[in-house]
Amino acid sequence: MITKVILLLFVWGMSNMDNTRWLNRALAQMHSGQWFGFKKDYTGTERMSYENIIVHDSSITKPTEAEVNAKIQELKDAETANQNARTTGKAKLKIGEALTDAEIKALFGDN
Repeated sequence: MITKVILLLFVWGMSNMDNTRWLNRALAQMHSGQWFGFKKDYTGTERMSYENIIVHDSSITKPTEAEVNAKIQELKDAETANQNARTTGKAKLKIGEALTDAEIKALFGDN
């Protein structure tokens, strides 16, 4: 029973860390510089969540939750496409087929 509880907490923590990682990546790509932060006296269960975003730059308005979620989905889609290109690229290399530009970039970078 204890092992199941520990496993559930671990999985919950991993998904929680994953959500904060995506949130930070999305916000960082919306504007340059350190334009955002999170409230120290936060509300809800997580400090790093949309409701606790603060904007440090007065020339920037806080993006809507829909805008942030759209950016997160865009980043997730790009990561999935990159992973798929790596997988197909490796398979093609093994059988000697030509690679697409996306597969080359996924396997070897932008060089």
